[in-house]
Amino acid sequence: MKEFEYERAADVRSATALLAAEPEARFLGGGTNLVDLMKVGVEAPTRLVDVRGLPLDRIEVAEDGGLRIGATVTNSELAAHPEVRRRYPALAQAVLAGASGQLRNVATVGGNLLQRTRCGYFADLTQPCNKREPGSGCPAITGDHHNHAIFDWSQHCAATSPSDMAVALAAFDAVVSYETAETSGELPFAEFHRSVGDRPHADVALPPGALITGVSLPAAPVAAHSRYRKVRERASYAFANGSLAAALELREGTITEVRLAFGAVANRPWRARTAERALLGGPATAEAFAAAADAELAAATPLPRNGYKVPLIRNLVVSALTELAEEAAR
Repeated sequence: MKEFEYERAADVRSATALLAAEPEARFLGGGTNLVDLMKVGVEAPTRLVDVRGLPLDRIEVAEDGGLRIGATVTNSELAAHPEVRRRYPALAQAVLAGASGQLRNVATVGGNLLQRTRCGYFADLTQPCNKREPGSGCPAITGDHHNHAIFDWSQHCAATSPSDMAVALAAFDAVVSYETAETSGELPFAEFHRSVGDRPHADVALPPGALITGVSLPAAPVAAHSRYRKVRERASYAFANGSLAAALELREGTITEVRLAFGAVANRPWRARTAERALLGGPATAEAFAAAADAELAAATPLPRNGYKVPLIRNLVVSALTELAEEAAR
């Protein structure tokens, strides 16, 4: 591991000033992803700016009934919070599905959103990788891609986003707040992750040196009737082969509100808006759920060895929405 300096930030302003003065520095939250990448040489910051002591560790109910979640709230705190469990159960379930208990105890909300892909080529310095070294190539396209993207990939990169939390946040229209040394701003979650294109190394749309300060969830009554489902290759801690955040609201058997987002299918959480439009105002039947999933998945372009993700996601949609519809009918 390359030598680096360590500094504990006293406040948000000093933290962002440190990165403005030293672009090769990095913010340190729980370190569950960054430190691992430093150990293998993918990341080599000149300085770590520890932000865990900043006053960004609260979860508050907003006036509109939504939630404001501080960036240094740990994953364990988020999943256990009674208002998260009551208002956005799919978010709590996604966090619990995302890592072991030990990791959740230290990993932070802000760090979760910035974690890098778990593509094996990205972490292997003996292999080329456009996400790690722009212009070097993407061996996953013709190599091991069984768990890579089926949406929004390009010849430059087919890696997927590893975050479970982000899938639920995408379904509920979260907004990310940030600060830099010069300004502060917000990014709707739909704009937070960049499309792959020819710049796969640029994962998110944050400006340089930005510190995530929190995430806001707008009020969404439908979110109280939600769940998160994850398929993985082993029952213990593992990244998803496919996942789904779903929420459903019915009135006399007709769908009045629906939210769907897929995980492990693209370099970002995939909001299934085509499927949502197909379902809205229609019947809550397995046939309708399957047809909506098919409409969304018609745009998928699987690689030769990951086509299994298409029926996997289809089945997740039908199963989760059927369960939610049965609950609503009780």
